[in-house]
Amino acid sequence: MYPYFEIFGRTIGTYAVCALVGFLICGFVTGFICKKQKILYEDLILLMISAIIGLFLGGHILYALTNLIGIANVFANFSNYTLYDFFMKMMQYFGGMVFYGGFLGAYAAILIHTKFSNGISRGFALDLFALLTPLFHTFARIGCFLGGCCYGKESSWGFIIHGNTLNPSVNNILRIPVQLIEAGCNFLIFLVLLMIFKKWLNKGFLIYVYLIFYPTVRFILEFFRGDEIRGFLFGLSTSQWISIILFMFALTNLLMIKKNNK
Repeated sequence: MYPYFEIFGRTIGTYAVCALVGFLICGFVTGFICKKQKILYEDLILLMISAIIGLFLGGHILYALTNLIGIANVFANFSNYTLYDFFMKMMQYFGGMVFYGGFLGAYAAILIHTKFSNGISRGFALDLFALLTPLFHTFARIGCFLGGCCYGKESSWGFIIHGNTLNPSVNNILRIPVQLIEAGCNFLIFLVLLMIFKKWLNKGFLIYVYLIFYPTVRFILEFFRGDEIRGFLFGLSTSQWISIILFMFALTNLLMIKKNNK
């Protein structure tokens, strides 16, 4: 739709702007919550740095895993590439990000951080992470819509994108606005989790509630995605298989928590 715009002669990516807005709003919400809970900002900043590092590493690694065939071909024909071309190809295959990879990377980073730091309890950190993830994801998916990535299938209704130079294959075709649908679902998930967060703060199970809601939404919406890099296996995409695994993981943990409470 609008993959980029220019200000004072400089080109700025629309997705980056949406992500920045989402990050700032999440920062405001985090600051408000932590102030009420008397959490030190130093501890919060260290936790956020750990999560961001995990997010970027996980997102890029999972993106590369969806391109294993291409990476294998590059190594198989290594002698045909100059060193510069080889690194450019690797940057192409590692350059993108996958949401689930970023989520799992940040989740692992929080577990590691809270193991070695006593500044913020693991329960509170995971509750906060579960709450902020769908809020940030709402703005990220709006950025996807404006940027023309993660697009929907051809349809008799939806939106037509023109002039997308970053992803020309989406141009001039009526497509389902799956990005906006997912953005709306993420915001609803955020509102539900916010109500739960207020009642059962610092219990550490909110992450499992999130992993019941979002994987269900993602599994369904994957059927309406039209972008080619899906990584299909037995008719299901990579994200659908991850959704199934995360859903079962969350359901198992919630049942165990319920059993222990009894």
